[in-house]
Amino acid sequence: MIAELGHFALILAFMVSIAQAIVPMVGAQKGWAGWMGVGVPAAMAQFALAAAAFAALTYSFVVSDFSVALVANNSHSLKPMLYKVTGTWGNHEGSMLLWVLILALFGAVVAAFGANLPDRLKARVLSVQAAVGAAFFAFLLFTSNPFLRLSFPPLDGSGLNPLLQDPGLAFHPPFLYLGYVGLSTSFAFAVAALIEGRVDAAWARWVRPWTLAAWMFLTIGIALGSWWAYYELGWGGWWFWYPVENASFMPWLIATALLHSAIVVEKREALKTWTVLLAIMAFSFSLIGTFIVRSGVITSVHAFANDPERGVFILAILAVTIGGSLTLFAARAGSLTSKGVFSLVSRESALMLNNVLLVVATFVVFIGTVWPLISEMTFGRKLSVGAPFFDMAFTPFMVVLAMVLPLGAVMPWKRADLGRSMRPLWGVLAASVTFGALVLVVQTGTRMMAPIGLALAAWLILGALADLGARVRLGKVGFAETLRRLGNLPRAELGKFLAHAGLGVTIFGIAAITAWETEDIRVAKPGDSFIISGPATEYQIRFDDVRSVQGPNYQATQGVFTVLVDGDEIATLRPEKRVYPVSRMPTTEAAMDIGFWRDVYLVIGDPQEQGGFAVRAYVKPFANWIWAGAIIMALGGLASLSDRRYRVAAGARRRGAAVAAE
Repeated sequence: MIAELGHFALILAFMVSIAQAIVPMVGAQKGWAGWMGVGVPAAMAQFALAAAAFAALTYSFVVSDFSVALVANNSHSLKPMLYKVTGTWGNHEGSMLLWVLILALFGAVVAAFGANLPDRLKARVLSVQAAVGAAFFAFLLFTSNPFLRLSFPPLDGSGLNPLLQDPGLAFHPPFLYLGYVGLSTSFAFAVAALIEGRVDAAWARWVRPWTLAAWMFLTIGIALGSWWAYYELGWGGWWFWYPVENASFMPWLIATALLHSAIVVEKREALKTWTVLLAIMAFSFSLIGTFIVRSGVITSVHAFANDPERGVFILAILAVTIGGSLTLFAARAGSLTSKGVFSLVSRESALMLNNVLLVVATFVVFIGTVWPLISEMTFGRKLSVGAPFFDMAFTPFMVVLAMVLPLGAVMPWKRADLGRSMRPLWGVLAASVTFGALVLVVQTGTRMMAPIGLALAAWLILGALADLGARVRLGKVGFAETLRRLGNLPRAELGKFLAHAGLGVTIFGIAAITAWETEDIRVAKPGDSFIISGPATEYQIRFDDVRSVQGPNYQATQGVFTVLVDGDEIATLRPEKRVYPVSRMPTTEAAMDIGFWRDVYLVIGDPQEQGGFAVRAYVKPFANWIWAGAIIMALGGLASLSDRRYRVAAGARRRGAAVAAE
């Protein structure tokens, strides 16, 4: 009965989304206030119905209702409760239901907190949002119904993919979807602006918080996925340039460009057409990622669907959404005239260069991702585009971006003097080059990744500090006055500092682990010891024991290792090789001694014919700085999102216009 109620709620949500897509749009076109007002209660009702459907599916997983086909295929009675709940979205149908739930959530939030929006713009935004929702509700109901019943339910289910039974990956999809789907709101604002033929500073101020929220969630989601890949797969890596990883990275890059471009529209009313195009592109790449994951063109633990029918349906949604919005853009972009003019050396130009680098880097990733698919479909040749291509083609753009960022942040608007802008940064540049040269001198070998990475990281972090110090007049006024200025600083400025500094921290972590990681692969038996050297310390790994461990729904071979430095024990690590009897699938659980400066990382493999076990040991310098930088960047987004200007300025502008009209 609960499943049928969920199915009924899903059908009603689909019908409401169709009404919401049509009625407010017609009302905005005709100027009918009553029709425009339909958008708000419709958005609320759509979210309530989608939430009811999702709650019904979650209940079916929690109580192990194996008469529901989705539960029977993706759950098991012995599975821990956490993975019963998260198993709701650990499959194609459930994850798509989560997708439309989040889409409806963003529409409801616009309806609830968009009181300061002009009525016509708000009606059109809600209408576009609902049109996207209607397409995905149709996709769910006609190709991926999560509430189908089985005529003969099994006694127990097939279980969830063991690789997905992990806390990191359990919460990775919701954050990613909050980012993916959140960009639909920026898309809706862009399409609504094209229909109206008007983009101004107020529009940029309205669209920035939605883009910030999506960017922040996407940053967290990517970081969680990267962390999961690092410790769960047992490969010792944190990024593999895999198509599904790229599917989330591409919209993040475009959203980053959109955030910076919207600043120019807000401050100078320039780059309007470009900003609207970026808003369309950001959500378009989210849809492309959805197609890659769910069309069956790739097979992976992330790819939920292999049904070509579903792929064709998503391709149709993608074609209508992207094609329609780009056609509208081509027809109406000419009406979006920019007022602001600026010189070649200015903050506007620096932000434009930032945008160009991010967009070109995105298309490099896109080409590397889809070219093997195009090659196979067009030429019948199977090609593999791996990390070497992405490292060679993508990295130079990021290096130039990091070089430009601190200087662009301190340049004045409209017209700048390069020498004057560099004055507060000469010391930062000298310190950054010194750090890089110092690393080059003390490290062994000729690896340039570490010195270049450290120099760029120092340039970003110290440059952000210099910018913040200049804004609070650090060293030029008293300490109390500096604190007062810091407290009065707009939170968007604090967010900019955190985001740029976080990027620097992540760049350093990537450079350090790439340049200085050490690896030891051997066959070892209990009682054996071996040495693995880090950049500054030698670690003795002692293989103490092998045990059989019974988990809640798995059996494991567990190795017990002691890590010693200069004869002193610093950690006991227990890596495991697990087998899940229900799915008959093995997984590798790495064990780590996590430190501020390095991780000692151990993996135990299969038993060998000559005795012993395959053992892989790594020392990974500064590995956690990668995710620490991502957290700092997300905190920067949160700080910017809390800036009161984005909550009250639009309303103040609207009230001022109303007073002037009276």
